[in-house]
Amino acid sequence: MTPAELTLLGLLVEAPRHGYELEEVITARGLREWTEIGFSSIYYLLGRLRDRGLIAEAGSDGPARGKARKVFAPTPDGVRACARAAEEAVATLRPVFPPVLVGLANQPVIPPERLRAALARRAEALAAKIAEVRAAARPDAPPFVRVIFDYSLGQLEAEQRWLAAYRGEPDAPRREA
Repeated sequence: MTPAELTLLGLLVEAPRHGYELEEVITARGLREWTEIGFSSIYYLLGRLRDRGLIAEAGSDGPARGKARKVFAPTPDGVRACARAAEEAVATLRPVFPPVLVGLANQPVIPPERLRAALARRAEALAAKIAEVRAAARPDAPPFVRVIFDYSLGQLEAEQRWLAAYRGEPDAPRREA
C-alpha cells in the first residue's frame, strides 16, 4: 500500500467521507507536509482502494452543484489492512535518498564560494520550513496529529544543527562522536 493510499484509508477509518471532504481534512491538518497526495489523485486513489475491496460506497452526501457526492467508508478488510500497513510503516526503517547527499558527494566540482552560497540558501530554506511547520502545527490537534509535526520539526531541526556545524558556525551545537 502506498503512503498516499494509507493516508486516505486512515482518514476513512476515522470517519466515512467523500473526496472533497478528504481534501479539506488533508489541507486542514497539513498532511501534505509529510505525504505526497495531490487533490487530483484523491479520486484515483479512492478507486484503487475500492477495487481492492478496502473501501465501499457508504451512501452519498447532499447534492453539490446538482450532483450528490459519493461517501466512502472502509470495509472490515480495509480496517485490518490499514492497521497492518500503519504498523509496518511505524516499525520499518526505510532508506531515504535526499538529493542533498548527491550534491554533497559531488561538492569537489562546486567552486568554494558557490558551495558557501548554496549552503546559505539551504540554511535559509530550512529556517523558513521550520517556521512554516511550526505555524501549521495546531496545539488543539489530536495527539497523533501533533506527533507528526513534532517528528517533522525534529528532522528539520537536526538538519539545521548539522548544517550549522558543517558550515563552521561558532554557535552550532557539536555532534558527539
